[in-house]
Amino acid sequence: MSHKSFNPWSVLVAMVGGAIAGLVAYEASIHSEPLRSAVSWSTDWIAYPIGQIFLRLLFFVIVPLVFSALASSVARLGHLSAIGRMGFQTAVMFLLITAFSVVLGMVAMNLVKPGAGFDPAIRSELMEAFAGQANAIQATEPVGAAPTPLSKVNGALDMVLPRNILGAITQLQMLPMILFALLFGAGIGSLDARRRDPIVAVLDSIAEAMVWIVGMALRMAPLAVFCLIFVSTSKFGLGLLSKLGLFVVVVLGLFLVQLFMFYPMLLATIAVRSPWGFLRACGPLMATAFSTSSSNATLPMAIEVSERHLAIRPAVASFVLPLGATMNQNGTALFEGCVVLFVAQVFGIHLDWSHQMLVLLLCVTTSMGVAGIPGGSLPVLMIVMAQVGVPPEGLALVLGVDRLLDMGRTVVNVMGDVVTAAVVEQRHRVLDHDTPTR
Repeated sequence: MSHKSFNPWSVLVAMVGGAIAGLVAYEASIHSEPLRSAVSWSTDWIAYPIGQIFLRLLFFVIVPLVFSALASSVARLGHLSAIGRMGFQTAVMFLLITAFSVVLGMVAMNLVKPGAGFDPAIRSELMEAFAGQANAIQATEPVGAAPTPLSKVNGALDMVLPRNILGAITQLQMLPMILFALLFGAGIGSLDARRRDPIVAVLDSIAEAMVWIVGMALRMAPLAVFCLIFVSTSKFGLGLLSKLGLFVVVVLGLFLVQLFMFYPMLLATIAVRSPWGFLRACGPLMATAFSTSSSNATLPMAIEVSERHLAIRPAVASFVLPLGATMNQNGTALFEGCVVLFVAQVFGIHLDWSHQMLVLLLCVTTSMGVAGIPGGSLPVLMIVMAQVGVPPEGLALVLGVDRLLDMGRTVVNVMGDVVTAAVVEQRHRVLDHDTPTR
């Protein structure tokens, strides 16, 4: 697939331009009803549809791309021991990155304490403004009789082994589809070469066709990214950021620490890569993740960038990245820990170290399986807050800036997946010198 008509760095320019245009539009429309109506009309009827067309083109290809790429990769591995080795390395990296993220966030919140001394008047204003939205998020959690052991077991099984695999796939539940692709690929890999190779060739052809669709979508990426950022920034403006300024600065600063300190350290020491060259090649991917706020929507581009620009083999990229889009929500875990402590500080609730360790554990575990869509972590976050005695409705304090922070944590999530793929690639290249593959 050729990208001669697509300049990847134009995505970054479009992202900055959309942010500036959105903030200017918001500030200009505050005191002018005609301008407010014009901004609202242009957002609803121009910017939003363009952004959604881009997103939906990417969502189009998620299921066939992930299934075909993952199944063909596993089939090529040929034996379950290789799959298990790669899966173990991937899981260890996911756990390491996520645990570090939560610890980093909680240490920073305890040191800076952005919620301490928070203006009660601003707290009341934010709670009133976003109470309805917080209640709507809380209402998405099922309410009913106390769960029984059997219902808990069935609930856990439904997340991985649903009775209706097609129903799960239509709802973009990635874990069941990934497991099915793994088992299907392992089954194909167990066949003799005469029967295996034609099926693998078909799967490869499907994956390449989906990549062509991704390339077509990327041609409209600069315009779409501009529109997506404009839609978000034209709604919150700088006023809301000033009220939550310290909290926003701390969280965004932690995202930058992850991206430009922790990930480069992993790349240099474990993946044996040039960190800055690696991050430079991922610039357009980070811009797309930031603008879409969706790990799932960014997944097709992440696979393409990894294979074409980062020299990560398809067998590794197609295995690690789909798993990461579902299981490695380390930016989300960092955000969850920060929000819990911030709301506790605002309400004057003291969380001792035992409660904070529980927060750490809950953030690491609940972030796995969070829907890779905008705002997918919020219902889960309210559950974590309730477990440690922090009022879930306090989430209303940060809902106004969540879209901005969601963009940031999506970048951290996606880059964590790509860095993990680079680490697994390096480990397998080392092992391949000692263990011949079939």
